[in-house]
Amino acid sequence: MKARMFAEENRKWWTLAAVAFGLFMIMLDNTVVNVALPAIQRSLGLQVSELEWVVTGYALTFGAFMLTGGKLADLFGRRLVFVTGLVIFTGSSLACGLAGGASMLIAARVVQGIGAALMNPATLSIITVTFPARQRGTAIGIWVGVSALALAIGPLVGGLITEHINWNWIFFINVPIGLLGIVAAYVFIDESRDTSAEQRLDLPGLVTSALGLFALIYALIEGNNYGWTSARILTAFAIAAVSLGAFVLLELHQRLPMLDLSLFRNRTFAGSNAVMLLVALAMFGVFFYMSLYMQQILGFSPVEAGAAFLPMTVLIAFVAPVAGRSADRFGSRYLASTGMVLLALSLFLFSRQGVHSDFWHLLPAMLAGGIGMPLTMTPTSTAAMSAVRMDKAGVGSAVLNSARQVGGSLGIALIGAIVASGLSSRLAAGEPRPLAFVNALHSALEVSALIALAGAAVAFLTVRKPVRPQEAHGPALVEA
Repeated sequence: MKARMFAEENRKWWTLAAVAFGLFMIMLDNTVVNVALPAIQRSLGLQVSELEWVVTGYALTFGAFMLTGGKLADLFGRRLVFVTGLVIFTGSSLACGLAGGASMLIAARVVQGIGAALMNPATLSIITVTFPARQRGTAIGIWVGVSALALAIGPLVGGLITEHINWNWIFFINVPIGLLGIVAAYVFIDESRDTSAEQRLDLPGLVTSALGLFALIYALIEGNNYGWTSARILTAFAIAAVSLGAFVLLELHQRLPMLDLSLFRNRTFAGSNAVMLLVALAMFGVFFYMSLYMQQILGFSPVEAGAAFLPMTVLIAFVAPVAGRSADRFGSRYLASTGMVLLALSLFLFSRQGVHSDFWHLLPAMLAGGIGMPLTMTPTSTAAMSAVRMDKAGVGSAVLNSARQVGGSLGIALIGAIVASGLSSRLAAGEPRPLAFVNALHSALEVSALIALAGAAVAFLTVRKPVRPQEAHGPALVEA
């Protein structure tokens, strides 16, 4: 039995398990910290601005260095970069837990984000080069399921650890998990890299892409705090525009570019990235503001609010691999567009909630979202990665993950702006604060539902089932 489990034909599934192990850590860290923020503030005596940077510092470097991480994985080896990121992430998690003040904690979180940015694109590129085309969708489905599961249970895990142990342990728990992940990576993951005849590091591309993404995500995160027309935010947007513009010009004229922009001539690759951006734009802000709604309006505790998302979480975990197998057999177009319609339905149902709703009122929206999320994200990821040559899998994965990160930051900013504007106008009109918040949230959710419908149209019009001429290092794919 043991020999059969570890037989060569099963090795790729152990590779997936090792990659999923690391992925779970970095995705969990996106949300687990939020619930612990009040306890961290009390323990370390942080100012509100310092507390915000505990979250923002991680999100900024995670998003800014994603493209860099993907290119380094292709160039130097995907396992090497994955393990390097895991070492950085594990060490900085230990530093976070030991932090005695704001400076150390924020610095450690910034470094933690760099580790996550190295790991995340490597996970998907390792899966892409490990699994044959007929099984790739299933494997990517499990990747999506693990990612969504970690994001969804983060608030629950954070609440339990903070209430029953100590906030430090939301970071300390990463240390033994990270060490096991490093061992598993060397045991189960084979090294792979871009084997093109000529390779070099595109330093100007790395610098301009990282600076542009950093400035863009900073502006999106902080826009509601400082005002969208403030000098700080306008400067950040200007830096982002100049840097990303310079990046595009550099990549168009480099002999060996970091990102081959001809990838975007492939309609499936371009469309899949657009869908990923739109699903993140529509949904990521919802998780944050629905959690606030449950706690501030419905009176849920942090643990209860995290547990309320479990029906959606469980469905995502079960549906994602099924959606992946279906994408392998039938293509991604109809699955992704149907998933986006279900997400629009979920958002519409969320927008019907009131000040006296309970869990059972929320459940239909949770169920629709629990099916819609994996039905969209798994086929979209499969389509995007199938449209990239194997030797460029790291960069292809980085582009897809960057689209998701930028879309998520933009979604939180958009919903925040709509809620803030609606709340202030309704309070001025004399509405009670709970009712004013709920009505403002309704407007934001309706906008998100329309974005999801737009994503359904994009998926239907652009995503096609790719036909791979050569499995390993073939030319660009043609679209069926």
